[in-house]
Amino acid sequence: MNTRITNAFTCDVEDYFQVSALAPHFPRAQWDNVPCRVERNIDRILELLDGHGSQGTFFTLGWIAERFPQLVRRIADNGHEVASHGYGHERACAMTPQAFTADIKLAKAVLEDITGQGVSGYRAPSFSISTANPWAHDCIADAGYVYSSSVYPVKHDHYGIPDAPRFPWRLANGLVEVPITTLKMLGRNWPAGGGGFFRLLPYALSRWQIARVNADDKRPAIFYFHPWEIDPEQPRVREATAKTRFRHYVNLDRTAPRLDRLLSDFAWGRADEVFRDAA
Repeated sequence: MNTRITNAFTCDVEDYFQVSALAPHFPRAQWDNVPCRVERNIDRILELLDGHGSQGTFFTLGWIAERFPQLVRRIADNGHEVASHGYGHERACAMTPQAFTADIKLAKAVLEDITGQGVSGYRAPSFSISTANPWAHDCIADAGYVYSSSVYPVKHDHYGIPDAPRFPWRLANGLVEVPITTLKMLGRNWPAGGGGFFRLLPYALSRWQIARVNADDKRPAIFYFHPWEIDPEQPRVREATAKTRFRHYVNLDRTAPRLDRLLSDFAWGRADEVFRDAA
């Protein structure tokens, strides 16, 4: 356990049917016909944070914010950072620069209108900024964001820049990129910042990895997860591939208790404050 360094606790505010891997089963045009479960899950997360006196950053979809403005206000009113996850959860690498810019500008405007506060942070859906679309960082800066948390320095079948810096860096356009935390071991970067790995692997491993980053690198970690990951009662998509079902549904009943332990074992804060002077 390490209480000297404050880490960044972040949540990507999207619902279960908006996950990229389930996109074939939930066409975007039909989203309004799918029952949402995000509000109850976020309220539970807010209770967890409040119980530990911790703060966090909520990278929120504009689509969700428009339909649940009161939820976004509750996040902000509780002292947490409201940041942007784009509007429609479209992968940056699948969009043109013009469409991407329109999406992230709309999301920023929606969130700022609801909260009455500036939005400085952005995270691309599915960490979809890579060496294939470096122009995206310029779009993010031009849209008025101060920092991005859109790069995962790992090798993964759907995302990642394995040789990207492990810790925050400033781009030539002034934007700061805050990558998801990894642990350098055996000559490669290993995921250490949450997500599906937090559900799949024993909690002790995540605790050890974050403690190593704090103690050995003397750097704060940035952890992420999704509200649907604490919801074992969400509808199951039986038609999804076995790989997708495993990745999406494994250990959903264990995530909330693990988050409770994580909040006890480390100090947590908002990404905009934790990384204010990081690069």
